[in-house]
Amino acid sequence: MTGKGAAMAAWRAFATRDARQIRAVLTDDAEWRAPVRNATAVALGVTDHMVGAEAIARFIVDDYPRLFCNGMRVEPISLTAEGDRVVFEQRQSARLANGRDYVLDYVFIFEMQGARVRRIREYMDTKSGQDQVFGPEPAGRIV
Repeated sequence: MTGKGAAMAAWRAFATRDARQIRAVLTDDAEWRAPVRNATAVALGVTDHMVGAEAIARFIVDDYPRLFCNGMRVEPISLTAEGDRVVFEQRQSARLANGRDYVLDYVFIFEMQGARVRRIREYMDTKSGQDQVFGPEPAGRIV
């Protein structure tokens, strides 16, 4: 399987919300870095730097649905692959647990190790994310 094919398989595994399938597409020491104090991490009271397949699976299965309780719609914008790096550009939209609508463009860079993801870097418009999650109110945690 190519890096691009393996990265796409990983994204499909994440969408299953099945911890076993998610762990299977990650290296044991996989890392996921998102912008520091991004709205999702702040709202959920979780880290912006996950280390290990177990931590990443736990975030996707247990934490993520607390904010994005009805799932996330993903609209692909572009997909680029070169060597062991695969770049996903996408628009994500959802209804948040607090009832707000959420629409944000993201870029995810996957660094592959064979058929498994070794590192993920996540980029987004943090100001827009903050405004959509919290609005004019001070940032707070979603329980």
